[in-house]
Amino acid sequence: MHHDSTLSATSISSSSAATAVLRAARRLHKEALSAAPSQCLPVLRRVLATGSLRELSLPQLHQKRALVRRKHILRTLAIEAGHASWESYREALTAMRAEDLPHFDLLRGAAAYPNLWFCSLAEAQAYAAVHGGRALAVGKHAVIEAQGNG
Repeated sequence: MHHDSTLSATSISSSSAATAVLRAARRLHKEALSAAPSQCLPVLRRVLATGSLRELSLPQLHQKRALVRRKHILRTLAIEAGHASWESYREALTAMRAEDLPHFDLLRGAAAYPNLWFCSLAEAQAYAAVHGGRALAVGKHAVIEAQGNG
């Protein structure tokens, strides 16, 4: 079996942030391939939103979800974190700790509810300034972490 060198654990073993991202990618990849729409559709939407896979609609990708590879998930996570590629994100992760990835705290669990989602971080921060809570960027969107989740 061929392993992509960009995923090599030996190249990132010193970074707990990279380990956290790889662990999240493994979980998201498993969810993307799941037959359960409640598990696969949120991940497939993220893959499409970041352009990690192109020229497919969500229903088409759902039917052909076996096309999703770990590299697509890693690219999705990189783009959501503001990087152009997995390679640049992997390099940035070597200087980070897992604690530097606050959005992963939220994404490790069930992130959909009862958290409040916003179209932008600015909107979430404005809401948090009035109502309290912690605003976290998740891709191009943002969320206010519900009380008791942090």
